[in-house]
Amino acid sequence: MQDQVRVEDRSETGIDSRAPEEKRIGHFRQILLWPVQLAPANSNGGSHDHSAVLAGLGPNNPWREVEDEFTGDPLSFQERHYNEFVTFLPPVQRFLYGSGRGKLSGSVCAESPIKVFRRSDIATVRVTLKPNCPPLDLSVAHVDLYFFFEIDIAILALELFTNDIPLAAAQDLMFRLGRAYPAYWEPTGQAGHCPSKVEFVSRDGQTVAISDYEDREKFLTQVCAKRAVRIAAHWQYLLQPLVPHHSDLPGVLGYKQLEYYRMPQMVFLSIKAGADLTRADYVRLAFASGPGDSAELPFSQLHLVDFEAKYCYDRYFGQHAGVEWPESRYMSCGHHWS
Repeated sequence: MQDQVRVEDRSETGIDSRAPEEKRIGHFRQILLWPVQLAPANSNGGSHDHSAVLAGLGPNNPWREVEDEFTGDPLSFQERHYNEFVTFLPPVQRFLYGSGRGKLSGSVCAESPIKVFRRSDIATVRVTLKPNCPPLDLSVAHVDLYFFFEIDIAILALELFTNDIPLAAAQDLMFRLGRAYPAYWEPTGQAGHCPSKVEFVSRDGQTVAISDYEDREKFLTQVCAKRAVRIAAHWQYLLQPLVPHHSDLPGVLGYKQLEYYRMPQMVFLSIKAGADLTRADYVRLAFASGPGDSAELPFSQLHLVDFEAKYCYDRYFGQHAGVEWPESRYMSCGHHWS
């Protein structure tokens, strides 16, 4: 899996009259994608319909299955759904959406092998990037959990957005937010590469979960005792009633860490003047490597000698008229797509 970032330039003049520290992002949208391996508490060696287990957990379960736009009310079917569908080749269309006969024939094979569940109780993610810095409030667009028929994998998708934030804040969000657990701790006790604090805020304004990255002893103790990493408290909360497989928490459906502790992500950035961004800015966005001096590259010239050719899709970059996405640049690396 990859993270994605898309940078769209909406400038009219292309003239940079502002200092680097004043660079701002008009719209910031981030989708964190966290794949986990499912581990049922009671395994009989047969196939596992994990989505059915989640759906049957009772009224206190925050997850609800999302109605398929393709089998719902035709009046609700929008052009964006059509555009999404025709983007894929026919074999992929059948895999993602099924053959369209499932509701009539009752055949599992005719339905989409993907089941999507959504929770709607969290409205805001409040992020304090560094100690003593004011928090940033990110609105929650979706919190979805994807299941795949007869595959012991689920993918959590958390989509967040905000408007008019400094470029440095956007870069730091891309760098810090999607961390399942700390890699290390600074001498001050701050968890390395992690936000200082993450809070999940409900629709009535109540804080329902808080990160615990700084609780070094909890993370050390679990690795020592369980030979498995401890997932940070706010991410554990978001996946409830699923529970970490190596924890002592009760639950009928557990999950294991599957990939690197840094979650893959896709990011959309809309900026007012593309000429404001230097090559160093683009490199930091492409690699989600955090903020820094716009005049200084974060990596060596030798490492970046083929940056544009290897990591950038510039079909429309620098074009102003007569193209589908004027002034758009797409960048991708192994863990990030913007």
